[in-house]
Amino acid sequence: MADRLRIRGSYEQSVAAIVLGAGALIAVLVLLGGREDAPKKPLLEASSQPTGERRTSFLAKLIPPSKEEIDAPKEPGVPRSVSELVRRLPVEQKVAQLFLLGFRGDDLDAAVFRQLRRLDLGGIVIGPENYTDPQQATSLAGEAAAIARNEKHVPPWVMAVQEGGPFNAFFDLPPATAASRLPDAPQAAREARQAGRALRPLGIRGLLAPVVDVGIAQEAALAPRTFSDDPERVAAYAEAVVGAYRRAKLFSAVKHFPGLGSASQSTEEGPANVGLSLEELAKRDLVPFRAAIEGGAPGVVLSNGLYATDDFVVPGSLSRKVTTDLLRGRLGFEGIAITDDLADPSITALGSVPDAAVRAVKAGADMLQISGPAGDQQAAYVAVLRAVRSGEVPRRRLDEAVVRILSGKRDYGLIR
Repeated sequence: MADRLRIRGSYEQSVAAIVLGAGALIAVLVLLGGREDAPKKPLLEASSQPTGERRTSFLAKLIPPSKEEIDAPKEPGVPRSVSELVRRLPVEQKVAQLFLLGFRGDDLDAAVFRQLRRLDLGGIVIGPENYTDPQQATSLAGEAAAIARNEKHVPPWVMAVQEGGPFNAFFDLPPATAASRLPDAPQAAREARQAGRALRPLGIRGLLAPVVDVGIAQEAALAPRTFSDDPERVAAYAEAVVGAYRRAKLFSAVKHFPGLGSASQSTEEGPANVGLSLEELAKRDLVPFRAAIEGGAPGVVLSNGLYATDDFVVPGSLSRKVTTDLLRGRLGFEGIAITDDLADPSITALGSVPDAAVRAVKAGADMLQISGPAGDQQAAYVAVLRAVRSGEVPRRRLDEAVVRILSGKRDYGLIR
C-alpha cells in the first residue's frame, strides 16, 4: 500500500510539473506576442499562404481559439487563404468589397481612383464613356492595381460590359458581332476566345456578359442583344461562351437573371414588367441560365425587372425570392451574384440607391453594381455599413458575400 501511495504521489507531481511548465511557456509566448517591436503581418499576406493542411502544435491544442477564429467562415471548399483573409478584414473593408462601381472620366484624374485609395472597393466597371483606346484602358486598369498595392488593399476587379458588336464598352475590340447576328454557338465561342486574348493583357479580368436572355419579337427591348428566341439554342450559346471565357481565364457574369427577354421595356429606361409566371420562366428563360451554371459560370447578373414572384412590385435584384430561393436554392448557383446597375431608372423610380443597396444585400446579392454619381455610391456604402453594424444585415450574410467575391478573385488570379 505504501509503495502504491508513493507511485501515485510521484505521478501527480509529474502531471503538475507538466501543467506548470506549459503554463509558463504560454505566458512567455503571450509576453513576446505583445511586444511593440514584434513584426506585424501585412493584411494581404494570407492571400499568399499555401492552402494545404497545417499541423497543429501541442500548445495550439491547449490555447482555445479566439472569437474571431470561431466566427471565421468555414464553408466546405473555401481555400484557407480566403477564409483567413475574410477573418482579418475589418468590417469597413468587407463592406467595400461588395461594391462594383462605374465612373465618369477617361483618365487617371477620375474620382473613382480617389475612391479606390480611400475604400477597399470590390471593383470598377469601365464603360464606353470611359474608353478611348487599348493603351488608355491599360492605363486605367494599371492605376487601379497600383493603388491596391500601395494602399495594401485587396486587388479590385476591373470589369467591362462587352456583349458584342455595338454593345461593347471597347468598340474596337472583340467580340465583334452582336449576339443577334451570330450564326451559331461555335462562332460565339470563337469570338469569346478572341476577346479573352485581347482583354486580359489590358488588365481586364471580368465581363458583365454574355446576355443569355431568351429573345422574342424583333421589336422587343432586348431583341438586338439576344441570341435566339429558342431556349435550347440560347442554352447552347450560353454554355459555349461561358466555357470559352473560363478557358481564357476571363470572369464572366451571365445576365439578366431570371430572364429579361420578354420585358415591357429596357430597365435602363424605367420599371419593366416580365409578365411570365414562375412555371413559364422555368420552361423558357431559366433554361439558358441553368446551362450556364452547369457549365461553370462564375457570375450571374441579377435583373432589375419586375416579376410575378413578387407581384411585380420588387425588382429581381432586390428580391430574396429571386436571388436566394430561385438562383441559389432551385438552380444551385454558388458563384458571385451581381446586381444590375442600381442607378438605373428601374430602381430609382421606386426608391433611393442607398435603400436599394441594403435591400439587395439582404436579399442575397454579393456585389452591388452602381454606375454613379459618386455621391450616391458613397451614400450606398454608408447605408450598407450602418445596416451591418446595426444587425439589419447579419454579419454572416456579409461574410458569405465576401467569401464568394474573394474566392472568385482567387480563381481568376487577382489574389493567391
